[in-house]
Amino acid sequence: MACLTIDLIAKSGKHFKKRRGISLLHYLKTLTHLHFSNRNIEEIGDLSMCGNLTVLYLFENRLTKICSLDFASNLTHLYLQNNNITHMDNLSNLRKLTKLYLSRNRISVVEGLEELRGLKELHLENQQLEPGDQLLFDPTSVLALAESLCVLNINNNNIEDIKDLSVLKELEHFSAAKNKLLHIDEMEDVFELWSKLLILDLSGNPVCRQRKYRDRLIVACQKLGTLDGRDINEITRQFLVNWKAAKESKKRKNKNTMLTWPLVARPPTNDFGVAESEHSQSSLPFRPNDMRSGEPQEPLQSFMPVQSQPISPISEVISLKS
Repeated sequence: MACLTIDLIAKSGKHFKKRRGISLLHYLKTLTHLHFSNRNIEEIGDLSMCGNLTVLYLFENRLTKICSLDFASNLTHLYLQNNNITHMDNLSNLRKLTKLYLSRNRISVVEGLEELRGLKELHLENQQLEPGDQLLFDPTSVLALAESLCVLNINNNNIEDIKDLSVLKELEHFSAAKNKLLHIDEMEDVFELWSKLLILDLSGNPVCRQRKYRDRLIVACQKLGTLDGRDINEITRQFLVNWKAAKESKKRKNKNTMLTWPLVARPPTNDFGVAESEHSQSSLPFRPNDMRSGEPQEPLQSFMPVQSQPISPISEVISLKS
């Protein structure tokens, strides 16, 4: 098993060469850049003598975990792409780290970044995930990067939404190509919060096939200069912004008109639910048939019951016939 150690550094022709008056210890203390990419390294050993190390190249090796870097408090750049790393551990002491490259590993959760509040770039594209899995983000780690992160690459990680990333308001370059992003409304809400975004790549997502996809994102991203590899013309941007403003203004006007539209007063009705006229000569109800015909109406004569005549005795009726 290949392990990165002080002895391996001392034997490397690209690094320490014994010079007159320079000891290995002195060399290690002054070492700032360490290049050990593509060397089949499976583990990082004790490098605590390299206290001034600022850049470490360990890409294209066989590392399965991040370890033994507690000494590297001055490290600013860490290149670990193309390994077999499964977890983002043991990074808390790297508080000066500004660039972290972890693409093409086996990471399923972005975590362990709570102390990296100066991180500027994070590269996580093309993780080798299990079928059906997607790259997830620990909210605590994302929040820790809210004031610093400028570049984020999460291409090709089966990601379905980016709502958890909305707090990254300092982002200038965001790449999320070849994922499963679909809902443009949610994405607009996020991009409107990223006022400094200059470069955006969402190519290869289902959302790209939606109607007016490009127009809507140009309007949502105030300073965007490049979308999916194509530059944005400033005249086009201004036209789309003005068009949206005019559309929203018209919508608000129509809404206000509907809210302030006067209610039509209804005429009073009688007990039969029929409207009465102010100039009606009678307060009695009108005949329904006349109402339907539209002809002048006569008031009903009376609603008083007709008094019946008293019935004459039978004898009087007989006498009258006689």
